[in-house]
Amino acid sequence: MNSFATLTEWSDALQTKKISAVETVDYFGERIERLDPTLNSFITVDRERARQEALKIDADRARGGIISKLAGLPFGVKDAIDTEGIRSTGAAKILDTFVPTFDATVVKKLRASGAIIIGKQNCDAFGHGGSNENSMYGAVKNPWDISRVAGGSSGGSAVGVAADLCAFSIGEDTGGSVRAPASFCGVSGLKVSYGRTSRYGAMPMASSLDTVGPFAQTAEDLALILEHIAGPDPLDATSSYTPVQKYTEEIKKDIRGLKIGVPAEYFLDTLDDAINDAVVTALEALKSQGAILVPVSMPHTKYAIAAYYIIVPCEDSSNLARLDGIRYGVRRGESEMLSLYAQSRTEGFPTEVKRRIMLGTFALSHGYYDDYYLQAQKVRTLIKRDFDTVFEKVDILATPTAPEIAFKLGDKTSDPLKMYLSDAFVTPASLAGVCALSVPCGFVEGMPVGLQLMGPRMREELPLRAGHHFQQITSWHTHHPSL
Repeated sequence: MNSFATLTEWSDALQTKKISAVETVDYFGERIERLDPTLNSFITVDRERARQEALKIDADRARGGIISKLAGLPFGVKDAIDTEGIRSTGAAKILDTFVPTFDATVVKKLRASGAIIIGKQNCDAFGHGGSNENSMYGAVKNPWDISRVAGGSSGGSAVGVAADLCAFSIGEDTGGSVRAPASFCGVSGLKVSYGRTSRYGAMPMASSLDTVGPFAQTAEDLALILEHIAGPDPLDATSSYTPVQKYTEEIKKDIRGLKIGVPAEYFLDTLDDAINDAVVTALEALKSQGAILVPVSMPHTKYAIAAYYIIVPCEDSSNLARLDGIRYGVRRGESEMLSLYAQSRTEGFPTEVKRRIMLGTFALSHGYYDDYYLQAQKVRTLIKRDFDTVFEKVDILATPTAPEIAFKLGDKTSDPLKMYLSDAFVTPASLAGVCALSVPCGFVEGMPVGLQLMGPRMREELPLRAGHHFQQITSWHTHHPSL
């Protein structure tokens, strides 16, 4: 197989027996061994276990068993998602020795289809960050320029695909954690609608926003993965019973007449001219295929960052209370209980996690709840109404994924507010619970730029269709870093 083959190409080669599952695992395993010491995209690699599973897949295929299109494909999993028998740290030292006894539902579905976990991928600890510099296992490096960030929080998952270290990856997106790394690393990434995939087994960050979704080379690959991971789960009461579409067929439908809203609030004068030009050129390409561009307005977009960074820390504060060094987590100190809590959490959590816990605890405290958390939830409702209103006029929305290219490592670590503002284009869809796709659409200063395509809740087939047709007429997704 050629380097940087798509998931679909790998699947075809496995099904026609041009290559074996064992050879596929060995291909990716060798690349991880050779390249990842520099990129740091994996926290734990389980090549031998993956190879044993591959042997079973090859044996099943030799017997003529019915094998899914994902069977034999090695994939990476964000380390904040539980995997049975494989260490899952959440990129925080407090869970350094944690080995789950069960798979997250999404992982369980993929394993049932014959896909093979090759390792657990680095991330900002518990999803707290936009650069993947908040991992207690070291920052992930961007394969296009190792002096730059990979994006966060699912940076390791994006790099796994961008550097051809796995056939696809599974990450999480709470406020852009799939889309921003996809944009920074030049791959395709899908934030599913809230409830489209199960959250069971994903370490909770902000329970009302968390989603589990895939990274791959193309929108077509994402459609195939989504067919396998979408659907209801009795273990997650927030998962939706909305029927799962045949996404690989839906994306092939014509986009002629598809109405694409272009919200003015995402194309302000402060947007970098080169990024603006790349996205506008991408929109013209979609227009050339018969799509209709419609100017729209989403007036509450400017409040999204403020609302998001109140709601998320509040939910963080609640969710992370369970990590105390007693029931869960590495225990530090043997003194009285309060000291044990303090020492375990001080040593086990990075600075950004502590910051968000303190912000959330403050915002939920007596006398401040109404002014902060309640007000943020009201703003969230207004943002959702903006999406509801605009989706009565258009089928999808198109914007830049990020207001900038991947920035230099260390550039924003001393200024949390500056880091938070990098999420300006991705948090609105998260607050509204709608789906959103990022696909490569150009380069600025040699670094990838992402086009974000947002669709109504539970209508993933619409942005995936637009993304697929865009990739049929452009070649940005075929550009890969020199490694």
